[in-house]
Amino acid sequence: MSDRASESVAEAVFVALADPNRRAILAALAEAGPATATDLATRLPITRQGIAKHLGLLAEAGLVTAEPGERRRVRYRLRSEPMRVAQQFLAALARDWDGPLAALREHLR
Repeated sequence: MSDRASESVAEAVFVALADPNRRAILAALAEAGPATATDLATRLPITRQGIAKHLGLLAEAGLVTAEPGERRRVRYRLRSEPMRVAQQFLAALARDWDGPLAALREHLR
């Protein structure tokens, strides 16, 4: 994946994670596995319509995938690859800052 593509994926992940409701949905999926919007609405203090809206945004960011189930029920499953790309982006950013911060620290001493 190119640096530009990685940065785009990381940006989508960061935007998705900025909302506490979306973080709660991801945490619920991580804890209990794939679930429908209705299942999630019974576990979280968010309406089913709100859950569905957030799941759409999480799917756009690539963090969840929709799987057709029985009786037209859609189950959502976590996808870890976009999160790994975001982690790599942050790690590279941290490496880029380590040198200048160490030099600044030494200069200030």
